[in-house]
Amino acid sequence: MKTYRGDRTIDGIAVTVDGSPLPDRTDIKEISRDGFEWSYEGIAPAQLALAILADHFGSASLALQHHERFMRDVVANFGNEWEFTTADIDTALAAQAA
Repeated sequence: MKTYRGDRTIDGIAVTVDGSPLPDRTDIKEISRDGFEWSYEGIAPAQLALAILADHFGSASLALQHHERFMRDVVANFGNEWEFTTADIDTALAAQAA
């Protein structure tokens, strides 16, 4: 199981997956040129949602299909520091499908 973490530090925003930096995945779609953000609905949180889902699914097409709703339902509700696992992602996606 993978663990995704985000933190706002004095040096800026840090987002990791299992302790390594999460790639922004602008190769799939460049939604934001300003990197990641969370706690609201917008382009930077959408880029984070896309990156998390691309890593989770291992599929660009599935990430593109689900990232907007995942951003609204999950990423927009993250606090300053957050942790989300692959099990949490599966639960959130199942709730969206219901």
